[in-house]
Amino acid sequence: MPHTDPHNLYADVSLALKKGRAQLIEDLLAGNAPGFLDDHARLIDDYFRQSYEKSAVGPKMDIAKNPYAVVALGGYGRAEQCVFSDVDLLFLFEKKVPRVAEDLVREIVYPLWDMGLDVGHATRSIKECVSMARKDFEVLTSILDARFICGMSPLFIKLMDQIRSKFINLKPDTIISWLVETNRERHRRFGDSSYLLEPNFKEGQGGLRDYHTMLWIAKIKSGIKQRRDLEYYGYFSHDDYTRLSDALAFIWNVRNRFHLMMNRKSDQIHLEQQRKLAEVMGIQAVNGHLPVEHLLGELHGHMEYVKQQHEMFLYEMEQKKRLKRKNKGLKTTQVKGLKFNRGMLNFNSPEKILNNPHLLIDIFVESAAQRSPLNTEAKRLVKDFAHLVDDRFRCDPNVVQQFERILIRSSRAFEVLNQMLYTGFLARFIPEFNSVVNRIQFDQYHLYPVARHLLFTIKILRSFDTDAGVEGDPLAHSLYKELKKKKVLLWAALLHDIGKGDPKSGHSERGAVLVEKILLEKGANPSDAKTVAFLVEHHLLLVQTATRRDINDEETAIAMARIIKKVDLLKMLYLLTVADSMATGPKAWNDWTSSLLKNLFFKVLNVLEHGELASGRAVRTVGKKRQAVIDAMAMEMVPDQVERLLNFMSPRYMLYTPVGNIPKHLQLYARIGDRPFVWHIQKSPDSDTRTVTICAKDRPGLISRIAGVFTLNNIDILDVQIFTWRNNIALDVFEVTPPPDPIFEDERWNRACRNLEDALADRLDLGKELIRKKNDAASIRPFTAERPTVITVDNTTSSFFTIVEVVTFDFPGLLYRVTDALFKCGLDIWVAKIATKVDQVVDVFYVRDFDGQKVDAPQQVAAVKAAIQEILPGEDPIHG
Repeated sequence: MPHTDPHNLYADVSLALKKGRAQLIEDLLAGNAPGFLDDHARLIDDYFRQSYEKSAVGPKMDIAKNPYAVVALGGYGRAEQCVFSDVDLLFLFEKKVPRVAEDLVREIVYPLWDMGLDVGHATRSIKECVSMARKDFEVLTSILDARFICGMSPLFIKLMDQIRSKFINLKPDTIISWLVETNRERHRRFGDSSYLLEPNFKEGQGGLRDYHTMLWIAKIKSGIKQRRDLEYYGYFSHDDYTRLSDALAFIWNVRNRFHLMMNRKSDQIHLEQQRKLAEVMGIQAVNGHLPVEHLLGELHGHMEYVKQQHEMFLYEMEQKKRLKRKNKGLKTTQVKGLKFNRGMLNFNSPEKILNNPHLLIDIFVESAAQRSPLNTEAKRLVKDFAHLVDDRFRCDPNVVQQFERILIRSSRAFEVLNQMLYTGFLARFIPEFNSVVNRIQFDQYHLYPVARHLLFTIKILRSFDTDAGVEGDPLAHSLYKELKKKKVLLWAALLHDIGKGDPKSGHSERGAVLVEKILLEKGANPSDAKTVAFLVEHHLLLVQTATRRDINDEETAIAMARIIKKVDLLKMLYLLTVADSMATGPKAWNDWTSSLLKNLFFKVLNVLEHGELASGRAVRTVGKKRQAVIDAMAMEMVPDQVERLLNFMSPRYMLYTPVGNIPKHLQLYARIGDRPFVWHIQKSPDSDTRTVTICAKDRPGLISRIAGVFTLNNIDILDVQIFTWRNNIALDVFEVTPPPDPIFEDERWNRACRNLEDALADRLDLGKELIRKKNDAASIRPFTAERPTVITVDNTTSSFFTIVEVVTFDFPGLLYRVTDALFKCGLDIWVAKIATKVDQVVDVFYVRDFDGQKVDAPQQVAAVKAAIQEILPGEDPIHG
């Protein structure tokens, strides 16, 4: 068999394609390529046609006896060819595939590979294609998109006829059911990209695959040939088709620009890539919001439209099937001015809305009651008549009552509010809402734009009323069930981040002023309006206190109780905090955060119900604990020996350490002997964390060395309780994440133990090792919004300690360097709280100087701030 050198045969053909693509890409970057996808596909078509004409292999294939055709598949078949999209190709033969076909593939495909194009190809007969399509629906969908390029066109027509007659026409419902279920599974895997911070604009919900699914179903049901036929065959109105085309054009433009930026095919924009993409696309800042936030907001808006059309398409199709299957009428409504079309709600006519603007809220109430969505025309009419939602409408008691009915009583509150958001009704009814629609929080911490986050908070709160709430958070479930004023809490949930419409800091305080004004305008009871404002102003109070302050300190619970004052307010604040955190995402809500928050809730509840703890009660508590420990250690130590050890322990240790843990600590102390330290590692019962209790001979810088060793072994510190006994023994309790590899966890702990031994013996230079680790790690700061470092030295919150709070960008070894700086300032660390905000970290330390005094002299405060600033990356901090 003669060998053809594809590199020399069509140099001019390959060069023409290369130059053509370069010019197209240049036009795209200049914004002068509105038909890029189609032009790109046609350019590749020209390459195949010229290659077909010049083929050295073709004449040897006896095309008269065994004709063949070159067919485009998939996205290339739809002529939707992005910059680095696959070029899927089918060499189609009437009968058997000849051996020489391999030479044909080499001849035509190899030059494209040399150009960097990702070409997927198959050589099959018509019979093989039909057989494979029956067995594999993914093969079928690629053939549904097939387009003839060159060769024998009757062959292509024959394939498409046989696919339809021998398979599609026989099992249309089976194929469509598979498409629908495949789509649902894809959404479960990739999430709803119409609001996710890292959207996948192909596979995620609202992405291109949703559009493809509608196209495939229309091809199966109606035999349409191209996207334009969606309008001609009545699947979309002219206006809806135009909007769909605009949405797809924007998504494709972002995808193409992203391909060029990455220099490869890629369909999910990760956080670290988004700022650069906004920059290369020339997007400007808008109203103080970052260019990247504007880009994502617009992308989410277009993907939301695709998602809505896809959901409507499937819902309408299901309603037609239901009508046919049950042979009876669809739903009916008793609301005058409304009607059902194919199971979806619509207005009887635009005139009805003009005559009765209240229909604009009635249709959403009916949607909630009937569990039916608005159809496309109804959504358009809500948008068209949005001007009727004026001040009079917004403050109408009947309208407000209807809105609250949806908010409080409807199990579909989230879905209906989502429709209100999409149609613009929500932003007209609450004008302040407009500033948070598609408002992105670019911090890798929040998964969703602000408006979506608010709706998800409502959804999670409502779930507390169901069995799902019992499983998710039993405490939240019981508190929500017994709550008397759910309306107040739900208003607070809906509006708690309304202040984020202004990018400046202080959104909670700003939001509190806004929501009180909103509710009073809507006729709310002034007392209820003040309660909602309080919840909005303090919606971060519990979670920030739980993660940044020593919740075992009596003063912490007392301070919270003095702010909150009422038990009902505490319960509502806890519920709002849990729902807000869950709606933010898994990096804001986890087992550890949940555990801290519940602990704080019960401590504050105890203060509110029984009054502030008196010192006499603390003395009695310590006395009871001492006796309980003596009794528990009776089998191991004589009472006098236990008493002597207990006398070494500080009142703070005795007060805040659970009585069951003290004997374990004494047993740990008994093991230390001549060793520099011993430790015990225990899996926490209610969260996926580890409690590491370290008993060590106290020495300067001990905490910073432990922190450095944990960082070296990729163990994140969540919380530290530091106790120094009077016999020069340090008893430090660290709550940490487990090492990364659970299979080899014991080995990693053994390595960490050796590292700590070496660090304490000065055999391991932690500073040098952590610098090496930092250089190996990718910094998160380059792709986050500008957020300054803040160093605060607080001498008012605690009566006995100075609280040093450091908010800065995280990097390996940060905790080691900060604790080392505090030690060099002559400070003892008594408590440390580590609250990672993902892109930033909040490290909080309760400190005293070596003489046991607070650090309250101005020169001391300045020295502490300067020492910490010196070890942080170069930027001027904000001092508090």
